[in-house]
Amino acid sequence: MRTLAVAAVLSLMPVTAFAISECRVTGNPSVFGVDMTAYFAIRSGETCNFPMRLPGAMHNSGVSQKPAHGTLRQINVTTFRYSAASGYKGNDTFAIYGEGKGPYGSGRSVMTVSATIE
Repeated sequence: MRTLAVAAVLSLMPVTAFAISECRVTGNPSVFGVDMTAYFAIRSGETCNFPMRLPGAMHNSGVSQKPAHGTLRQINVTTFRYSAASGYKGNDTFAIYGEGKGPYGSGRSVMTVSATIE
């Protein structure tokens, strides 16, 4: 009976969903085996997901250079989450890599990312 009462109370509690938006990235898309550069802007203290989209199948990825004015966390093999430091305004740079094979090439690609923190 207690379990039922607890379940009933929990079902009445509001659930807050916090969706992380995707970073609005500019730059030229690339293929596996070719390095690239990307750019995006973000507000101080905010967070966005940064996808690494290359045609084909990515088998491995990671962070090759951490940001100096924010945090970067890998969510899955193709997505990273960047959080800009609160109170900081200026530029930040980080680099991520992806390894895989696609229709136009294979190998390791490094993406250097320049963030403008507003």
